[in-house]
Amino acid sequence: MVEEKVKTTPKNVAEANQALFRATMNLPAAAKHCGMTQKEMKLTFWEFLKYHPCDYQV
Repeated sequence: MVEEKVKTTPKNVAEANQALFRATMNLPAAAKHCGMTQKEMKLTFWEFLKYHPCDYQV
């Protein structure tokens, strides 16, 4: 069984970042969704967090 490489698109990355932000997807699943390595996904998510502040109150 050969897995096809998922193409990384801005839409896939945005979906994965939102899923990570809302904790509906874990890091390995988000990276696979985007066709990225876990390290690339981590770096992308850290950038996402810089520009998207928390939207909840404690």
